[in-house]
Amino acid sequence: MTGTGTASTDIRNDPAGTGAGTDTAAGRGDAAELAGFGYRQELHRTMGRYASFAAGFSFISVLTTVFQFFAFGFSFGGAAFFWTWPAVLLGQLLVAACFAELAARYPLSGAIYQWSTRLSTPSFGWFTGWIMVIGQMVVVAAAALALQVVLPAIWSGFQLVGDDPAPTSASGAANAALLAVVLLVLTTVVNLLDNRVMSVVNRVGVTAEIIGAALIIVLLLTHTERGPGVTLHTGGQGGAITALLVGSFAAAYVLIGFDSAGELSEETRAPRRTAPRTILLALASAGVLGGLLVLGGVLAAPSLTDGRLGTEGLSYVLTSTLGDGVGRLLLADVALAVAVATLAIQTSGSRMLFSMARDGVLPAAGRLAKVSPRTGMPTGPALVVGAAAAALCLLNLASPEAFLAIGTTCIAMLYLAYLMVTGPMLVRRLRGTYTGASTADTASTAGTGTGLDETGRPLFSLGRWGLPVNVLACLYGAAMTVNLAWPRAAVYDPAGGHWYFQWFTVLFLLATIGVGALWRAWRAHRGHTATVPATAPALPESTR
Repeated sequence: MTGTGTASTDIRNDPAGTGAGTDTAAGRGDAAELAGFGYRQELHRTMGRYASFAAGFSFISVLTTVFQFFAFGFSFGGAAFFWTWPAVLLGQLLVAACFAELAARYPLSGAIYQWSTRLSTPSFGWFTGWIMVIGQMVVVAAAALALQVVLPAIWSGFQLVGDDPAPTSASGAANAALLAVVLLVLTTVVNLLDNRVMSVVNRVGVTAEIIGAALIIVLLLTHTERGPGVTLHTGGQGGAITALLVGSFAAAYVLIGFDSAGELSEETRAPRRTAPRTILLALASAGVLGGLLVLGGVLAAPSLTDGRLGTEGLSYVLTSTLGDGVGRLLLADVALAVAVATLAIQTSGSRMLFSMARDGVLPAAGRLAKVSPRTGMPTGPALVVGAAAAALCLLNLASPEAFLAIGTTCIAMLYLAYLMVTGPMLVRRLRGTYTGASTADTASTAGTGTGLDETGRPLFSLGRWGLPVNVLACLYGAAMTVNLAWPRAAVYDPAGGHWYFQWFTVLFLLATIGVGALWRAWRAHRGHTATVPATAPALPESTR
């Protein structure tokens, strides 16, 4: 296993694990703990609490995703799709609580892959990481395509192809692909620079997004056209239950990516203390802001029946209700949020790719595992994620339905990957081999020999609530994965005649797993096996 051997050698040459960005006592301590997992400190550890929060919040990017999927949610669920928001938020908070425990015990890049591997087996963990990294590439593409929802509404000159800006039209889909590719070039360049530059861009963007979201909420709620009672009526397509199930896609797409704070653990100072809290804070704050944006949009829309809210979404509400000047200014803030979200998601996907590559379990692992000593950035993964996302964006040229297919596919893949973490976690709890308590008993999972974080305080723990929270998180994750992947013709192939779009999510998932299985079979034939680093804390025999 290439990555493990390299890590072990480096650690012997540098016992303290001190790499770039570890010139303080705290930095050396973080690097030493990383060495306990069998890895050398190569990424620059420069991120503080706000930067860690920004990583999770910018992946969620409430402005990007609410503006991107509001029209879809309303067209199927009517005003009542607002109620899917608190339901999805509650379910995701259960998942995030489980992740927070794991972030305190495994502060490693590629968190989902690392957590699943150590909770189950190397093979299962590999498939989890594989599904997650492919899903993240699709999310990058979907986020970049969101520019089409806002830029043409700001200025018609941004509609470079045709004259219909609607993302579901042929010209809108083609223009979305063009704008997305340009954005991906820019975010890839930033991802090749020093991680301090990336972190500054992220923090500035998140601050602007929070301020912009709060301002939009206040303006919408002070320009209401109707009372909140309207949210009790679906008015969407199909029956009430189906309408709400499909309407929940909007919230499901928005409230993902909170695990990014864990993905960047090796670049965060005091990650055992910081990451669990920023995971929960990023999700909770984005959930509250997003729910208020949806409510404000429904209440302030000039009309719920003229059809525009189901096609143009919140962009229509802002420009119609607040006037072109203010509306376009706020849309410019949304465009900034889209750019920063694309950057953050690409960064998170790059870290996942890097984490798997340094374990030697991916094609071209040696190149993908290289980190620039000067910038502290894994350049190969950034280029791969950016190029793959750009290629996926070009699917939008094939048909407008590809826009929705890409968006829903990435949601389903991330939900499945999350379930592949909470599932093994639950199995270990039921077997009695998982210890989430903040005591010295966590030595087998913490990797430090103590149950304390960097400040000497107990690690984040759900305590006696661990089992019920874990059970509910698994049930919720399984239900949402099935809901998202269900091949509804009305959702994925509304025009008819494209059966492959109706089954796109299922087919893409099967293709991802199939390609992964073929790669692993070829590796096994060559005599390669995948294991966690030998110096990492071992799991009990009963869990292997």
